[in-house]
Amino acid sequence: MKSNQFNSLWQKYGTFGILVLIIFILGIISPQYFFTGSNLTQVILQSSINIIVGVGEFFPILIAGIDLSVGSIMALTGMITAKLLVAGVPVVLSVLIGGLVVGALLGFINGYLVVKTNLHPFIITLGTLSIFRGLTLIISDARPVYGLPIEFTQGIAGYIWFIPIPVIIALSLAIVLIFVTNKTKLGRNIYAIGGNTQAAWFSGINVKLYTIVVFMISGVCAGIAGVVLTARLGAAEPLAGTGFELFAIAAAIIGGTSFFGGKGRIIGVVMGALIIGVINNGLNILNVPTYYQQIVMGSLIIGAVALDRFFANKKS
Repeated sequence: MKSNQFNSLWQKYGTFGILVLIIFILGIISPQYFFTGSNLTQVILQSSINIIVGVGEFFPILIAGIDLSVGSIMALTGMITAKLLVAGVPVVLSVLIGGLVVGALLGFINGYLVVKTNLHPFIITLGTLSIFRGLTLIISDARPVYGLPIEFTQGIAGYIWFIPIPVIIALSLAIVLIFVTNKTKLGRNIYAIGGNTQAAWFSGINVKLYTIVVFMISGVCAGIAGVVLTARLGAAEPLAGTGFELFAIAAAIIGGTSFFGGKGRIIGVVMGALIIGVINNGLNILNVPTYYQQIVMGSLIIGAVALDRFFANKKS
């Protein structure tokens, strides 16, 4: 009985507890730098893009799939947005077309290929990762796009009342998706598919349609992340977003989303992204070389999946 209670508490509050513990340790090691207001703001700002792309990655993982193409979608949507802006298209229209519409279209392509070929999403999105990156290099001629209007950079990457706009975008998106997962039929059906695809199909859920929708959500989130990253950089880079699929997957898995489907929460993904941001920031403060961060990230993913499997076996 006590073991079941611990499992339940860990699933609900484990990620938050890990975040608090890491903050506590870094605060002890470097209190004069880590706990300054400017540094904590920077941690949240740096985590904002990981939150945006992570909450999108949450949905494919929730149905026991994965989306490896999110980094390339970020690059392609950011590049198209920048091209539209340089061509004189209004900022709002450029963001809507380049970020949301193109992101949704690329996500639709991923989902459509998954349901039509019946191949695992790993294979499909591994392929589209290369295709979307190649398209980015083609339309940009492998060159960055500069000269973006200040209305775009300040409007997306600026501040409102000392609060970074990327943070507002990330938290607003997370709140919307929390509502979708907890209060809508769409969210309930996605959880049902992740828990047992065959049972969901027999209960009348259109599994193929919802699979496409899941990848469209991931694509839109990656598109938003691409626009925010472009605004923060002040330019569209052909290689932007490289490696962000790792951060997205890590945020979801560290945040308690089961790699085997059917279990996870958006708030956990937010916590997972913050853990990544805090660790990276702490390693930078301690002057640890950046390539060690990749070792830490890989270890966290292995540890999180191992814990998920451990508690699943304890339940059974």
